[in-house]
Amino acid sequence: MEPRIRHQEKAPREGRRHGAERALGDRLLALPSSRPREAGGPAPGRAPREAPPFWRRAEPRQGAKPRAEKDGRSRVGVPGQGRGRFESCWTSPSSPSPSCWSLLEPCCTSTRLLDKLQVSLGLLQLKKNGNLPDIVNSGSLHEFLVNLHERYGPVVSFWFGRRLVVSLGTIDALTQHINPNRTSHPFETMLKPLLMYQSGLNGDAVENHIRKKLYENGVNKSLQSNFAVMVKLSEELLRKWLSYPESQHVPLYQHMLGYAMKAVTQMALGSSFEDDQEVIRFQKNHNTVWSEIGKGFLDGSIDKSTTRKKQYEEALMEIESVFKKVIKERRGRNFSQHIFIDSLLQGNLNDKQILEDSMIFSLAGCVITANLCMWAVYFLTTSEDVQKKLHKELDQVLGKGPVTQEKIDQLRYCRQVLCETVRTAKLTPIAARLQDLEGKVDQHIIPRETLVLYALGVVLQDRCAWPSPYKFDPDRFDDESAMKNLSLLGFSGTQECPELRFAYMVATVLLSVLVRKLYLHPVEGQVIETKYELVTSSKEEAWVTVSKRN
Repeated sequence: MEPRIRHQEKAPREGRRHGAERALGDRLLALPSSRPREAGGPAPGRAPREAPPFWRRAEPRQGAKPRAEKDGRSRVGVPGQGRGRFESCWTSPSSPSPSCWSLLEPCCTSTRLLDKLQVSLGLLQLKKNGNLPDIVNSGSLHEFLVNLHERYGPVVSFWFGRRLVVSLGTIDALTQHINPNRTSHPFETMLKPLLMYQSGLNGDAVENHIRKKLYENGVNKSLQSNFAVMVKLSEELLRKWLSYPESQHVPLYQHMLGYAMKAVTQMALGSSFEDDQEVIRFQKNHNTVWSEIGKGFLDGSIDKSTTRKKQYEEALMEIESVFKKVIKERRGRNFSQHIFIDSLLQGNLNDKQILEDSMIFSLAGCVITANLCMWAVYFLTTSEDVQKKLHKELDQVLGKGPVTQEKIDQLRYCRQVLCETVRTAKLTPIAARLQDLEGKVDQHIIPRETLVLYALGVVLQDRCAWPSPYKFDPDRFDDESAMKNLSLLGFSGTQECPELRFAYMVATVLLSVLVRKLYLHPVEGQVIETKYELVTSSKEEAWVTVSKRN
């Protein structure tokens, strides 16, 4: 028999139901599965560190005599212990897991109701929590996977609530991964269950493929049709920064989020979002929704606060109402400005599908674009040589002329800067796919319909693939093998996710406008701490200063 996936040795914890289980665990269970759910207990073939509370009556001490019960039956009494003592046990010492793993057949020789409740609650807790408390205690799913892969190697598995999850942590493992499922993007697989939207994995493969192509074409067409919008927004930000004195600290993430929000809303929803008040209102609701997706659903804290949950639900409804209004206005009509929703309307999608895809694009597109721009500018402030080389390329390609789409495509080094930004920042540290058919990595079998995580944050810092992995070095992508590795991870080439493709273009235009006119400087003594969620950001605001080039 071929060996199965190596599992985490640590058994799921007991105790009260953790809020995180109600969040990510239950939402990921919404993914389709024809196999019965496995209990969130120890992996097959490994004994847990602590036995769950299955109870049996202890063996009588030597010399103890049976005593009669009121109903005439005999039972064993233990001197000094009242009606007898109980101890935790496995029903079969040779078995790695209890024979009474199912709640339907509890291992309990006592007929007392309290004992039965203890058995049921203990089993239920093991089934539901899995390793979610360990993930929360690690600080993030990414940090949990870093520790897991360091300890167990490139192919590991663990319990995400009640679902068994496989994680791949090297380029070699990802290259070997046999999975014909290409009908959805990995980021979509993670995000849709959190929004409680129907995953594209549930539908017909042909329909999902068509929907995926509509989504990709929508992103590409909106970029082509709205290139002038990107240039205009970049020049607005440039004028704002030029107005600052050289000593003024610029709140980098705040400005990048505002820039990204304007770009996404105008390209997804149209010219009505040229009004700053509309953008501010949308951004407020967007921030509320994304902050809970990134943190509240993972640690379960949103379920402990009715106020926060209400704010989240209201913000989500307001964003959806904006999209519903735009969908209704643009259905069956032609406009001079082609936006993302127009491409979806041209397909055979219903309003619900258009709404869900538009929400995914706006939420993910804003956050990925904002953080790519923020990290790119920040890393440029820390490397004067890289900034100088980028300015030289911009001067050679663009000269004194305007920024055009044809010339943007010639900025090879600028693309290397952005690729290295993605790698160094570990911009999207986790991706996910559902295994369509049984797959194999090395000698490990990945069963059909297993949720497979790509531990991208682990792979992007792998010394075997990236020499000096913690150094910001865009020149590493002069080597075609480095670009090939990045493409295998979905950060470049044909497997590049549409939201990242959008972010690359918007960030390229921004850097072309800013670096031609400005020197970007770091704030002395600033230390940036990272926050790993679905997209990596800074825990606190990142600050920079700027000065005008001669």
